[in-house]
Amino acid sequence: MGILLEMAPGMEYFGHPVLGLTELTCTHSQRADRLLCSLLIPALFLSGILCVCLVILLWGIRLWIQQRKKQLTSAGKDGKRPLLVAFFHPYCNAGGGGERVLWCAIRTLQKKYRNVMCVVYTGDRDATGEEIVEGAFRRFNIKLTHPVKFVFLEKRYLVKASLYPHFTLLGQSLGSVFLGWEALLKCVPDIYIDSMGYAFTLPLFKYLGGCRVGCYVHYPTISTDMLSVVRNQDTRFNNAAFITNNPLLSKFKLVYYYFFAFMYGLVGSCSDVIMVNSSWTLNHILSLWRAGACTSVVYPPCDVQTFLDIPLEEEKSTSEYSIVSVSQFRPEKDHPLQIRAFAQLLKEKRLGQQPSLKLILIGGCRNQQDEERVNNLKRLCEELGVSKDVTFRINIPFEELKRHLSEATIGLHTMWNEHFGIGVVECMAAGTVILAHNSGGPKLDIVVPYEGQITGFLAENEDNYAETMAYILSLSPEKRLEIRENARRSVHRFSDQHFEETFLLSVEPLFK
Repeated sequence: MGILLEMAPGMEYFGHPVLGLTELTCTHSQRADRLLCSLLIPALFLSGILCVCLVILLWGIRLWIQQRKKQLTSAGKDGKRPLLVAFFHPYCNAGGGGERVLWCAIRTLQKKYRNVMCVVYTGDRDATGEEIVEGAFRRFNIKLTHPVKFVFLEKRYLVKASLYPHFTLLGQSLGSVFLGWEALLKCVPDIYIDSMGYAFTLPLFKYLGGCRVGCYVHYPTISTDMLSVVRNQDTRFNNAAFITNNPLLSKFKLVYYYFFAFMYGLVGSCSDVIMVNSSWTLNHILSLWRAGACTSVVYPPCDVQTFLDIPLEEEKSTSEYSIVSVSQFRPEKDHPLQIRAFAQLLKEKRLGQQPSLKLILIGGCRNQQDEERVNNLKRLCEELGVSKDVTFRINIPFEELKRHLSEATIGLHTMWNEHFGIGVVECMAAGTVILAHNSGGPKLDIVVPYEGQITGFLAENEDNYAETMAYILSLSPEKRLEIRENARRSVHRFSDQHFEETFLLSVEPLFK
């Protein structure tokens, strides 16, 4: 059945030029195309309206937040409103290396800028602000020169890994957005710095809060190494065997990881200033965030002077050599590798010396899972027949830690892809001969030649570790002393003073 269509000269009908009046026969395909167009145009129109409404809504929220900021912020004694610099650190009262970075950063800004008020978003509601500051001084010997404003958050549970048994990365990241929204409603800063790795809060503060934003990345939430582990179906502590043994589950997890990596790169690239703690972290952040122009390495501040104060003396004849490991009892630290390598060292009797050997595992237990992990390690020692030669020292005082390090011959570290390795630095500063994993921060930044001289050793597997420990113990005391002295000189790169200089240089664009 024909249809007469009247169209002007030069017009097109579904891509076909029409000259004058033309009679066309509509096929089923053409009628379907016309129906599709009739549905598509209203849909596009409606989508456009929704997008405009969303933009207007977000702009209105931003204006409301800015108005709220003016209402909540009062002027100082000189009549000027202080510059609010906020750090997002929900676990600021913990005693780890990340918290040491936080308090050193705040102290550095207080010393440099007079008209700055530092704010800390925290979920540590079981302590007062005064107790938190006192804890920072007690744990890290960091004394702040000015008061700090604490904004206590009620929804910190949203970023706990235990809340998300599956899709943990995505769950925690989305949870951090809600936690960040609570923080933004309670206090709108001028400068926002994520100091704990919650990158998904960055666009929230930048685009809705109107803040200049920066971040200090200790460890990328997802890395290209994690992608390769899943792609190659390797079994590790964060890639269960039931997934690696199932090709379909492995492919699904890989798609999920790639999607998350894309989103992670998208939100991370919003940052105006990006600081990373090591060359290893730098490489991953550059590949994921693609923001090299504003990214720099700022080594974390290590309390090296405390360990450098330990006298470094030439070894005396001894009846026992001690090998010391310092790290929390977490799965990624790979304590079983240490025990197996030590057992192999004893079994093969590679030493030509009489002194006995002792392995001392020093670390912190955070919870019942860590305690169970220690019990499993003790059972492993029994199975390998080295129980009498391995000692566990859990949650020991700092002075006892210093004593063990001062007496140790070898400092042992076995974590694969450690992002930095503060424990490695401390062992080197204390005067042990370090033997660390040939990956991550230890490989790229710490156990590297200093002024052309060797500072320590690296290994990758059980055989490497056993062989290298045997080699270190076979060296003369004079040669070991030379390596220890080189290592001590090299760790000045990780001091508080060096951190302050590089941190101020990196955040300067936020204050312009």
